[in-house]
Amino acid sequence: MDRLDAMKVFVLAVDEGSLAAAGRKLGRSPAAVSRAIAFLEERMGAELLHRTTRSIKLSEEGERYVAVCRRVLIELEEADDIAAGPRTAPRGLLTITAPVVSGEMVLRPILDAFLDAYPTVSAKLLLFDRAVSLIDEGVDVALRIGPLADSAMVATRIGEVRRVVVAAPRYLNQHPRIEEPGDLAKHQVVAMAHLPNSWTFKPPKNSSAPRTVQFTPRLTVSSTYAAVASAVAGRGVARMYSYQVAEQVARGELEIVLAGDEDPEMPVHLICPQGRLTVSKVRAFTDFAVPRLRKQFALLKKSLGAR
Repeated sequence: MDRLDAMKVFVLAVDEGSLAAAGRKLGRSPAAVSRAIAFLEERMGAELLHRTTRSIKLSEEGERYVAVCRRVLIELEEADDIAAGPRTAPRGLLTITAPVVSGEMVLRPILDAFLDAYPTVSAKLLLFDRAVSLIDEGVDVALRIGPLADSAMVATRIGEVRRVVVAAPRYLNQHPRIEEPGDLAKHQVVAMAHLPNSWTFKPPKNSSAPRTVQFTPRLTVSSTYAAVASAVAGRGVARMYSYQVAEQVARGELEIVLAGDEDPEMPVHLICPQGRLTVSKVRAFTDFAVPRLRKQFALLKKSLGAR
């Protein structure tokens, strides 16, 4: 059995979550998929997958091996593209990751337009509010908000975002004025479940120590959309990324408070692993997406006005 083909089957089975789903995508029977994985397990001398009738789960050895398989398959794809030359038409599966809201609001429409322009490319858009290892998880391109820690990536800056404190006008009219961060102690707060119950602001004048405001939330939610909707409904004060509330601010449904106390803007980058830009589908997507993303983030920034 061809080992590279078996690797492809193994990675697809992991990505699809079952042998049957991988078989359907490949046009093979579950038995054929199972044989390919058994072939790898025999070569490795270890069980790669724990199988049940309905699902599969990676073993400890499988976790390590699937990361290696992804790297091998990516490098093989890069080698094929280099050998084919720069005029190779973009083709194959493009895997992209982004935070949930920026991925849904900003990136997805651009990806849709890219797929219309390049019919021989298919795409997988993975939306997570966590850092994804591009190499280990076989991701071609990522949208990242905030400072970049991984210098092994090729990064293209596409914009900036702020962390803003917002509330509905009617809420602000019915509660004490918010003139400095300490005033938040007098207010109802809509908090995110995965974040601490405290907000940090830039240092005051003549100080280098950031100001941290502790609070007990009136409402805690696990969804960005729910937090924004609750703030619009007048349930309290929320702190969000600027692009998440740009439309609501532009429509007058939310107002920004404490703009003068905000931390510096955070950069937004499109990143990809070293070497991936040699692959035609990745190069085509970045060339297509970067100017459109820059325009979109600039428009979102403009809709908020100056701080």
